[in-house]
Amino acid sequence: MKEVGIGLLGFGTIGTGVVKLLTKNASLIEEKVGASLRLRKIADLDIETDRGVEVPPGILTRNADEVLNDPKISVVIELIGGYKTAKDFILRAIENGKHIVTANKALLAVHGEEIYAAAARKRIEVRYEAAVGGGIPVLSAIKGNMAANNFGTVLGILNGTCNYILTRMTKEGADFAEVLKNAQELGYAEADPTFDIEGIDTAHKIAILVSLCFGTRVVFENIYTEGISSISAIDINFAKEFGFKIKLLAIGKLDGERVEARVHPTMIPLDYPMADVDGVFNAIRLTGDFVDTVMFYGRGAGMDPTASAIVGDVMAIARNLKAGIGRRIAPLGFLDNQLKNLPLKPMDEITSKYYLRFSALDKPGVLGKIAGALGSNNISIESMIQSSRMAGESVPIVIMTHSALEGDIRRALKEIDGFDFIKEKSKLIRIEDALL
Repeated sequence: MKEVGIGLLGFGTIGTGVVKLLTKNASLIEEKVGASLRLRKIADLDIETDRGVEVPPGILTRNADEVLNDPKISVVIELIGGYKTAKDFILRAIENGKHIVTANKALLAVHGEEIYAAAARKRIEVRYEAAVGGGIPVLSAIKGNMAANNFGTVLGILNGTCNYILTRMTKEGADFAEVLKNAQELGYAEADPTFDIEGIDTAHKIAILVSLCFGTRVVFENIYTEGISSISAIDINFAKEFGFKIKLLAIGKLDGERVEARVHPTMIPLDYPMADVDGVFNAIRLTGDFVDTVMFYGRGAGMDPTASAIVGDVMAIARNLKAGIGRRIAPLGFLDNQLKNLPLKPMDEITSKYYLRFSALDKPGVLGKIAGALGSNNISIESMIQSSRMAGESVPIVIMTHSALEGDIRRALKEIDGFDFIKEKSKLIRIEDALL
């Protein structure tokens, strides 16, 4: 039986899951691939800690060169994360003729173009199913069975930490800081949760999805990114009153010769399927011109689901090696010379409905001035709630708008925040309710 040599860079939580899966299901994998996947080397700075899985003698090393330069290793799995070191290792592996499997969404979002170009020159495969959605096979579907479709939109709940926090806040009425602390204690959030709660991790993933769906390169730094740290219990409660839930949503839309790529808290209707995606689960919703609407749902992170996606990629490469073919599908699904450079639509030009919350002194004329500022900026009011007085003589005034331009909304809020009766900076949350 043909043997495919594998090298693993990084023996942390996910790397441990990969070793566990390759060991436990070795016979099943051989039956499906017709080849033996042999783990030849594991490189990590820490080779003493017991990971709870048995590793044959001589496999562990602190020297990544033993993976990158071993002629018997055909596939390198990169799981060290980060940018520079991971990129250097991957480029060296490609130069040495080794196929790549990675879960490193940050690296691909920022440096993917360089990596894909190097792989094209050497006719090397780069697979990264685990980079978006953990064990959810959405990237393979986009590049495979749904590849004949022109995609119009891709929406996603792509970060389990944020979804867990928002779910707890919604169900329990808890404050953000309290739930974040608990999430850290449970291991759902990192000690430094910035990448998660500020939307950066989600932005990395939507960059990849937009490239795959619309066949365009994406400059990661140009993606509008807003996290959940400013979401309060009062906004969640008002959302319920209007029939919405708040989710951190990644949004990609094709708009003629431009694309939208943005990440921000979003109100979605309670009868919208994604409103039922709670806890640490992820979901990705696609619309294609022939397949119509498809939604993928599952665990978006964790040792076992992520390992499943990684080993699935290795198996796909092993099948190609066994058949004597390679690079059957380009990394982004489109032929390299067919990728476009579609510009990102500026946020000021997007159209949405909006939830606006004002904290204002309770005195005559306030509503009229707020409504006047909105009207003079082309914003039409759909509904409104004015709650009872709070401490400090201020009241929350909540307005739901009809569709409006973001630029108009921002100009109106700047004007309103300048009124002497406004006690806090006004709150804006976008609404997606047109894609049910």
